Amino acid sequence: MGKRHCYSPGQPITTESVDLQNPPVSSEWKLLEARPLQAGRGRLVCVANQKGGVAKTTTAVNLGAALALRGHRILVVDIDPQSNATTGMGIDHRTVQRSTYDLLLDEAPLSEIVCKTEIEGLDCVPASLDLAGAEVELVGAIARERKLAEALEHAGETYDLIFIDCPPSLGLLTVNALAAAQDLIVPVQCEYYALEGLGQLLGNAERVRKALNPELRVAGFLMTMYDARTKLSAQVAGEVRAHFGDLVYATVIPRSVRLSEAPSFGEPVLTLDPSSRGSIAYKLLAAEVEARYRLVTRSSAPPPPPPIPGPGGRGYGVTVAEPVGLDTAWPPQQPWEQEVDR
Repeated sequence: MGKRHCYSPGQPITTESVDLQNPPVSSEWKLLEARPLQAGRGRLVCVANQKGGVAKTTTAVNLGAALALRGHRILVVDIDPQSNATTGMGIDHRTVQRSTYDLLLDEAPLSEIVCKTEIEGLDCVPASLDLAGAEVELVGAIARERKLAEALEHAGETYDLIFIDCPPSLGLLTVNALAAAQDLIVPVQCEYYALEGLGQLLGNAERVRKALNPELRVAGFLMTMYDARTKLSAQVAGEVRAHFGDLVYATVIPRSVRLSEAPSFGEPVLTLDPSSRGSIAYKLLAAEVEARYRLVTRSSAPPPPPPIPGPGGRGYGVTVAEPVGLDTAWPPQQPWEQEVDR
């Protein structure tokens, strides 16, 4: 195991100062082995990292939206009990009748669970709080690690890409996603702690590849939350590129207020503010993913829907009519400013 010591400002990050648990190379792990991607075939892509707050959900939602706006058929499968990807696409997880919980427990087929979004070509399999108990209920199930793979077996016949948004853990839900997917996208936050868990994630993914899913490969590492004002972001990004080379996407996702605000409006940042830095970054990433998968941009790509005014109904994209008599319900002036009859 590599040496570890505290990072201090101005100190370069090196392989000795970051524990990547002896990061593997292509010749040692097939997980990192380059392979040609088949054109014209729907693929399942897992967006995973056991560290929380690295933009997994943000990437699944906005990359899916960017590709849908380029004319592709995209499905986002939310298997995180927090249901952030669900609400980020304008679906209230508290009101859904079916969710990925039903999918994992074989209680409903995929066709009955898929929900349409405001963006044409972008569909969602919503999550619910019931998923929190799914791991316990699946303990005694036969082939429990393959439940999601069986449920999504024919999804590639309908969609060009299926993105699976994973919870921030290495539990049974994430293992199901890794066992179902053909490709793995790893968002890496441009901070020191993000590097420490990277080796653990890749180790678990390699074990899943050996035991459950021989087709699993890393499609790319995505640098997120890049802050150009700090040297640390550049050093972390440089360290990851030095280890993984061409597997790291050229596009870097910056820190952006609009990216943080978009979920409260119940829509991706690409429709909330198409000109923001976050929107531009995910558009560039979509073009890069499109090139890697040899997807053909369809000329009939639909325009983004008109923005929803106001806060979007507590983050679920629902606008509420103004109450009757609102103008007269509040006094035109403060009580202490009114004339008092003497």
